[in-house]
Amino acid sequence: MNILQVNSSARSRNSESTRLADSIVAKLTAANPGAAVTRRDLASAPHPVIDEAALRALFTAAEKRTPEQAARVALDDALIAQAQAADVIVIGAPMYNFGMTVQLKSWIDAISRAGVTFKYTESGPVGLLQNKKVYVGLARGGMHRDGATDSQVPHLKIVLGFLGMTDVTFVYSEGHGLGPEAVAAAKAQADAEIEAALA
Repeated sequence: MNILQVNSSARSRNSESTRLADSIVAKLTAANPGAAVTRRDLASAPHPVIDEAALRALFTAAEKRTPEQAARVALDDALIAQAQAADVIVIGAPMYNFGMTVQLKSWIDAISRAGVTFKYTESGPVGLLQNKKVYVGLARGGMHRDGATDSQVPHLKIVLGFLGMTDVTFVYSEGHGLGPEAVAAAKAQADAEIEAALA
């Protein structure tokens, strides 16, 4: 089993979403002793956002790219290769301003490439990152689960599904801005959800 862990909190190792991702990966490796784990921390090693230069590089034929353009595309290629090689992807995803972090958005933008991780057909788009299990550890300051203020989960379901990843389990740790008792309850609830998901 190849496991890819993607940490997308700007706080890196000191975040609840990373704690959730670490816990999920720990349980996966305990159940699969031979598993290989690749960790991508998007705070300590940020991936560049898409800008005009990146788009120009991506839409230039490989043999015509400048060395700078080739280097920029290679950064995305590395993330795509990690996603393609993974059997399981574990994402730590805090909520910032009702959505995903710029770090996670940049990772999604990098791995979303026509003809590589999805393709268009006469019957519609087809995701090419298939047969993968995805776990997403969600950390929020407020309470948003299944509510109108949660644009994060629907967005992730759409974009991951578009890429072929339809087997997605979400684990929620909410209420971290509501005081110590709420934080303790949120962590306990999230830990119970992890136990149930990986039982």
